[in-house]
Amino acid sequence: MTLLELILACSILLVLTSAALPIARYTIVHKREAELHYDLRQMRDAIDRYKDLADRNLIRIEVGSEGYPPDLETLVKGVQLGAGNDRKIRFLRRIPKDPMTGQMEWGLRAVQDDPDSTSWGGKNVFDVFSKSQGTASDGTKYSDW
Repeated sequence: MTLLELILACSILLVLTSAALPIARYTIVHKREAELHYDLRQMRDAIDRYKDLADRNLIRIEVGSEGYPPDLETLVKGVQLGAGNDRKIRFLRRIPKDPMTGQMEWGLRAVQDDPDSTSWGGKNVFDVFSKSQGTASDGTKYSDW
C-alpha cells in the first residue's frame, strides 16, 4: 500500500510541476519585457531633457545636431550648464544593459534617419531601440518598441 501511495504522490507532484513551468517561463519573459520598457523610457526621457535644455540655450550644442545629444555617452558624462557656470548636469547614471540581448549596445536613430531605419546616421541621438530580433508576448518586435 505504501509503494502505491508513493507512486501516486510522485505523479501528482510531476503533474503540478509540469503545469508550473510554463507559468514560470512567462513570468521571466514578462519581467524582462517590463525592464526593457523601463530602460527605454529612462533613456528617452534623458534625451528629451537634454533637448529641452538645448532649446532653452542652457547648454552648448554642436551646429547641425538639432539640439539632440551626439551619443548616449554624453548623457552619462554630462554637459556644462551655462557658459560661465562650473556646474555639470548628467542625464543618466549609466547606459543600461538591453535585457533582451544582454549587451550594452542599443540601436540609435538620428533626426535625419528614416523613422523605421535600423542604421544610425551618427550625427545625434533622436531615438533609441533594442537590437533584439525577438517577438514580444503581444506579437510586436522588441526593436519596434
